[in-house]
Amino acid sequence: MREIIAIIGWIVGVQGALGLAGRLFGDDPWGLVQKWWDVPPAGYVVLLVVGAGLAFYGEQGKARARRS
Repeated sequence: MREIIAIIGWIVGVQGALGLAGRLFGDDPWGLVQKWWDVPPAGYVVLLVVGAGLAFYGEQGKARARRS
């Protein structure tokens, strides 16, 4: 189960990073999220932080399972 959470976290984090980078360095956000919703820059920061948190949680669980 933690593997799935880690994968979802990585995907959400990457989409947040792409959207934020597109807003900062380009005219429009990059990634798939912008195709479905109009997300403000703060929303992309939230996606990045939540994705990083989920990925960290999932990766820590996988590392703990390997040690046991």
